[in-house]
Amino acid sequence: MTLGNLAKIEFLALPENVGFCRVAAAAFASQLDFTLDELEEIKVGVSEAITNAIIHGYQNRPTGIVRLHLGLSDKRLEIRVEDDGVGIVNVEMAMQAAYSTCEDRVGLGFSFMQSFMDELEVDTAVNQGTRITMKKSPKNSSGAASREN
Repeated sequence: MTLGNLAKIEFLALPENVGFCRVAAAAFASQLDFTLDELEEIKVGVSEAITNAIIHGYQNRPTGIVRLHLGLSDKRLEIRVEDDGVGIVNVEMAMQAAYSTCEDRVGLGFSFMQSFMDELEVDTAVNQGTRITMKKSPKNSSGAASREN
C-alpha cells in the first residue's frame, strides 16, 4: 500500500470534541471520491468510536487522551481511534446490538460502525485501552457521477 496522506489528532476526552472530530474526519476523507452519504457514514462511525472512548474507555473522566489517526492509501480511508482507558472485558458481547455497560446508553455504536464501514477491527486490553480501526473505500470510483445523481 502506498501512503497518500496522514493526520493525527490528540484531544481530551470531552464530549464537545466529538463534533470536531466528525468534521475533521469528513474533511480529510473528502480527498477521496466519497459521496455525501458516504461522508455522513464516516462521520457517524467516527462519532461512535470517539463517544465509546469517552464514555466507556475513560468513564467520562475528561482528563483522558483520545487519539484519532486518519490515513489515505490506495483510494482507501483508514480511521483509528485509540484510548488508554479501561478496555473492553468481552468484545464479542460489546459488539452485540443493544448491549451497553451504561444504563442510559442504547448500545448501537459498534452496530453503526460495522454497517457503515467496510472493515472494523477492535483491539483491547483490560486496564490498558482500546484501539478501533475502521476502513472504508468509496463505492463509486469515479465519485463525480454519484454526486450528480
